[in-house]
Amino acid sequence: MRPEHIRVPDPPPHPSPDHSDCRAVASVLARVGDKWSVFVIMNLIEGPRRFNELKRIINGISQRMLTLTLRGLERDGLVTRTIYPTIPPRVDYELTDLGRGLAEPVKALGQWAFSHLPEIEGARSKFDARNEE
Repeated sequence: MRPEHIRVPDPPPHPSPDHSDCRAVASVLARVGDKWSVFVIMNLIEGPRRFNELKRIINGISQRMLTLTLRGLERDGLVTRTIYPTIPPRVDYELTDLGRGLAEPVKALGQWAFSHLPEIEGARSKFDARNEE
């Protein structure tokens, strides 16, 4: 091989895919797709609720998980937290306009899941039986 054939030219530059949009959307979907977030949003559709009221309504959620969920929803602008100067302090959580906009698709998804539950359970049973063989 002659020396001039040793050097391999660099490929022409092409823009590398920027996945920042995908990551941003994924983080939003992770928040709104989280089961506890869905339950909180569904329970705030009717109006503001207090922390302990939400905890009673949402069966199985721990105090810590409810706190983390509400903070995350507040951080994303979906929920507001209002503190009233009473003794003890009263704190209400309410959907923002952005949160109310999300509530409708979440509600529709919940209704879809509920109405298709028998079909999904049937498909799961078939799948599980097929994989047990």
